[in-house]
Amino acid sequence: MSSLARPEDLSFALDAARAAGARLLRLRDSGRWEGKIMGDVGDQAADGYLQGLILGRYPDDGLLSEETKSAPERTSKSRAWIVDPLDGTKEYAQGRPDWAVHVALAIDGQPVLGAVALPSQERMLWGVCAPGAEDCGLDGPAADKGVVLRRGTDASAGRLRVAVSRSHTPEWVERFAAAMDAELVPAGSVGNKVCMLLTGEADLYVHQIGLKEWDTCAPECVARSLGWHVSKLRGEAHTYNREDPRNHELVVCPPALEERVLAAVAASGALDA
Repeated sequence: MSSLARPEDLSFALDAARAAGARLLRLRDSGRWEGKIMGDVGDQAADGYLQGLILGRYPDDGLLSEETKSAPERTSKSRAWIVDPLDGTKEYAQGRPDWAVHVALAIDGQPVLGAVALPSQERMLWGVCAPGAEDCGLDGPAADKGVVLRRGTDASAGRLRVAVSRSHTPEWVERFAAAMDAELVPAGSVGNKVCMLLTGEADLYVHQIGLKEWDTCAPECVARSLGWHVSKLRGEAHTYNREDPRNHELVVCPPALEERVLAAVAASGALDA
């Protein structure tokens, strides 16, 4: 199988994320479960659905999903699908809208294309960030009708806003926000928080620990396709489909603010923790 991305790969990612999101909405609306059980049911149902779709359509590709132990040979594959069936399980179980479904494709360790579905918000964002993607007939970035996307070159109006976790904001993030003279905007789901930047609801997102490849791959594809800077806390690029999927550090910001943001991260003490 060719290691190159194809137009049908993007169509597949969109259809898979959208369908998994619709199933999650139906499960939650059924009223059969609540609380942690609702979250567990959603995680497993969406994972089983996406696993079946991907393994059935792309049996020769690698697959990394949050909810299922991956096959040992995954890292030997040039192409690997990286999915988070339910990003923001707690928010989903609580009936909140800030949760997402991530479907992304990485090739030779690099993020290539990704779809982030926000089912409760009736939004889907997607993007292609691989060099030469246009030559393969791939389109991006884009979003569902009515969603206005903000490019990384678009200037922010007013005071900067930092998207942060609604459950826990470390002290270093508060110091970072103070250095940037920015206000905090709490929300759930990594995918949702990155999309908040792309839709103009926030301007910066920084995260130190606790992330995995499935949290970051699809949102990174969308953000990079729109010209946003995405990196680790010291500015290094992410790589994907590694044996250890931990991908703790994440910075998403406009390129014009990259040096200032990385300097503020360093000054906050995040790199010393």
